[in-house]
Amino acid sequence: ALSRRLDVLQLAPLKAASLGVAVAPTRWMLFALAGACTSLVVAQAGSIGFVGLMVPHALRKLGFAGHRALLPACALAGGSLLVLADALARTVIEPRELPVGVLTALIGVPMMLWLLRRP
Repeated sequence: ALSRRLDVLQLAPLKAASLGVAVAPTRWMLFALAGACTSLVVAQAGSIGFVGLMVPHALRKLGFAGHRALLPACALAGGSLLVLADALARTVIEPRELPVGVLTALIGVPMMLWLLRRP
C-alpha cells in the first residue's frame, strides 16, 4: 500500500490527490518515518549517509522503477554495500581500522557528482 502511494507521489500533487492519495499527511508520515529510521541507523552505525543517497539512484539506473521493487532492492544492495565497505575498512590498513564512512564517502562522492552532471 505504501509503495503505491510513493509511486503516485512522484506525479504532480494535484494528480496524486485526484488519484486518492492524501498528499500532505502522506508526505509528513514519510518524512517522520525517514527521519526516525535515519536517526536510529546513524546512532547505531555512525555516519554512512552516502549509501542512502547513492544506492537508490544506482538501482534506478539499473531499471528498478517502481517502489514495490526498489525498496527491497535498496535494502539488500545498501546492506551488501555496507558489509563490503566494512570488510574493506577492517582489512585495508590492518591492524588498524579505517572508519567505514570514509570508504562509503570515497565511493559516494564521485557517484553523486556524476549524478549531478547527468540530466
